[in-house]
Amino acid sequence: MLDVFYVLQQEHRLLLFFVVFVFGACIGSFLNVVIYRLPIMLKRQWEVEAKEYIAVSQGQPSGACDTEVVKSQRFNLAFPASSCPSCSAAIKPWQNIPILSYILLRGKCANCKSAISIRYPLVELFTGLITLILLMRFGVSNEFLAMMAFSYVSIALTGIDIDEQLLPDVLTLPLLWVGLLINTQNTFVPLQDAVIGAAVGYLSLWAIYWLFKLVTGKEGMGYGDFKLMAVFGSWFGWNLLPNIVLLSSLVGAVLGVGLILVGRQKSQQPLPFGPFIIIAGWLTVMFPSCFLLANYL
Repeated sequence: MLDVFYVLQQEHRLLLFFVVFVFGACIGSFLNVVIYRLPIMLKRQWEVEAKEYIAVSQGQPSGACDTEVVKSQRFNLAFPASSCPSCSAAIKPWQNIPILSYILLRGKCANCKSAISIRYPLVELFTGLITLILLMRFGVSNEFLAMMAFSYVSIALTGIDIDEQLLPDVLTLPLLWVGLLINTQNTFVPLQDAVIGAAVGYLSLWAIYWLFKLVTGKEGMGYGDFKLMAVFGSWFGWNLLPNIVLLSSLVGAVLGVGLILVGRQKSQQPLPFGPFIIIAGWLTVMFPSCFLLANYL
């Protein structure tokens, strides 16, 4: 893959930009599937496990609570095929072209004419643009490939946290370990900084969580946020963590107050913190000259 990108970079730069954007948009189309389906898959799995645990605790054999019905309903990232949520009509291949299909269909289902959420093409467009930015920042390199994977998983985590206030371990934990592994080659930071970053990232929000709970008696954030900070520490070291915490808190506070003022958020309604960590962390890594708060002191 890198060889193809390298040849295009040397001889056909504009074509490379186009290919990278289209590739990113296609990944964005898949991320839409992940954002929608992964929480459903996890909830079904938890339902089966909970029913089986209750059955066993009551002395019944495993599977006695009709969990086979749930298990038999095949549902994953590949099956069933995509369909309209309103009329269940199958989405044909030409109706599933990233961004372009939404424009050609004028944002409506080809069968029932119900509106298609604008979020689908926006995620595709955003993912394509992110991929282009990564290419311009890192060029054709191993860092470029690593940051693509990191950014794609981060986009999926952002969408899921906004929808469900959930940062699934099935995404965050592998991302954490991958960060440590790639830094065995000093890809972004020395391995020692990555290990310290993973520990400090987790413990920093863990300490804030318990301090807030002791003072107010309320839970200010979830354990997924701790793991997400550990992810940034394992990828980019401990040095950037204070900036990420401060910048994400600042952005979260401003946006939270703004949403309350315009009536889109109630003062007692919890606001997912994961997206702010991801936005602050990504901007800090990509544009340190602009988003390192120390630069303005």
